[in-house]
Amino acid sequence: MRTFALILIITLSGFGLMAQDAQGYFKEGEKYMRLGKNQEALEQFSMAIKADPEYTNAYLRRGFVNNILKHYEDAVNDYGIVIAKHPSHVFAYVSRGSALNKLEKYEEAMDDFNKALELDPENQEAYNNRGWSKVGLGDKQGACSDWKTSKKKGNEEAKIILKNNHCKK
Repeated sequence: MRTFALILIITLSGFGLMAQDAQGYFKEGEKYMRLGKNQEALEQFSMAIKADPEYTNAYLRRGFVNNILKHYEDAVNDYGIVIAKHPSHVFAYVSRGSALNKLEKYEEAMDDFNKALELDPENQEAYNNRGWSKVGLGDKQGACSDWKTSKKKGNEEAKIILKNNHCKK
């Protein structure tokens, strides 16, 4: 009986060594992202969230990977969780707006970009992406205006977008 108890203790302690905390899963997810193994990264970030549902950065990263994998609804949900926990998180608004653009939900995307710009009026990415929302809504002039603002704030990509979309100077 004593031998069985000793084997049981050793076995259970071995499982404890294999178990990871949220931060461990998060680090593994980051490693997979760097390797371009996005499905594996997604799984690790999900495990981090399961281990700690309050781990905001895991939702951010999972949202980012969901966007890469074209799981736009899932990305919107993840960024929404971040926003609910941190209503001033500019990156989450810009990222959710980008995913909403991919879903052709331009009005909702505009709301997110407007909120991001309310929080950070210098955010060139929010201007850039809001331009795409305006294109989706049929407002090319407004889009060109946003891209010009993005360019003025230093966004190099906006120069190309302005040229490709024949925006007047």
